[in-house]
Amino acid sequence: MLVVTTNDLPGYRVVKHLGVVRGLTVRSRSIVGNIGAAIQIFFGGNITLYTKLAEQARQEAFDELIAHAEAIGANAVLAMRYDANEIAAAVTEVLAYGTAVVVEPAP
Repeated sequence: MLVVTTNDLPGYRVVKHLGVVRGLTVRSRSIVGNIGAAIQIFFGGNITLYTKLAEQARQEAFDELIAHAEAIGANAVLAMRYDANEIAAAVTEVLAYGTAVVVEPAP
C-alpha cells in the first residue's frame, strides 16, 4: 500500500478513485499514566508518556486507514492527513484520512 500526503503520486497514474477512507481511534491515558506524566510535567521537558500515547494513537489510526483502503480495493491513498480532537477531559480522538485510489505505474 502506497500512502502519500501529496495529491498525486509521481511515477504512477490513478486509474480509479474509490473515495475517502479513514481510520479512527479514541484514546486516554490511565490514572497511573497521568500521575507519571504529572511528575514529568513537574520537571519539564518532553513528556514521554504522552509522546508515546500520541504516537500509538497515530499508528493505530493509520493502521485502520490502511485496513479500510485495502477492504475497498485500493492500492494507494493520496492526500493522507491526521486530525486530533479532545472529546472529553483526557480523551482524544485521532483520525487518519485520505483518498483511496487504484494506481498503476505510468507508461
